[in-house]
This record gives sequence, structure tokens and C-alpha cells, in this order.
Amino acid sequence: MPHFTIEYSANLDDRLDMGAVCEIVRKAAAETGVFPVGGIRVRAIKCEHYAIADGRTDYGFLSMLLRLGEGRDLATRKKAGEHVFRALSGHLDPVFAASKFALSFDMQINDKETSWKRNNIHDALKAEAAHG
Repeated sequence: MPHFTIEYSANLDDRLDMGAVCEIVRKAAAETGVFPVGGIRVRAIKCEHYAIADGRTDYGFLSMLLRLGEGRDLATRKKAGEHVFRALSGHLDPVFAASKFALSFDMQINDKETSWKRNNIHDALKAEAAHG
């Protein structure tokens, strides 16, 4: 259940293709081999209302949160997180070069006792792989 939620300042719409950002994160998450592909979700939420630092409106931000299930040790989580962050950060280099910008990424582990899921995508991907 690797679910990535990206919140971003609305002023980034002129500087970024947010669909491409979501795809960069999805692809990087899959490349780690740590997350089941059928569970990867990436969503972006535009923040129309925000205040940054000293209040200048030309500052921008992108804050990403990864919620994942229990079961991966710290070293594995760090390695996967670093891979995803490098891919995202590299994609955002032009934004850093052209403007004042803040990027953050945090992981949150969901307690399996209080996290409910239903997903038939895993089975569909397995069947597709088995039948070509």
C-alpha cells in the first residue's frame, strides 16, 4: 500500500506538468522493487490557499507524504525513499533553478490493526503476467 500524496502550491501549475510529476514518482517507486506495483498510488492535490515564509506569492512548495504498510525495515525504507526522492528532486531541478522553492518528502507507516484495504488490482496484474 504505497500511497503517495503530493500537495503543491497552485503557482506551480505554470511551471510543472503535475501528471508528469506523478508518473516520475510512480515509476521510481516501482523501480525500487520494494513496493508491490499493484498497490502504488500517486495523487496530487493543488493547494489554492497557502502562505510561505515571509508571505511572498512567488515562492512555491511541493510536499509529498508516503503512507505504507508495516513490514519493511528501516534500511529498506530509507533506500527506497532516497531513490524516489532523487528522481523527484532531479525532475524539479528546473523549478529550483528558476524560482524559490521548497520540496519535502516524509514516510508514514500505517498500523495494520487500524488500516483496512480492498484491492483486486494485484490479482489482475498477476493474471495478466501469467497469460501474457
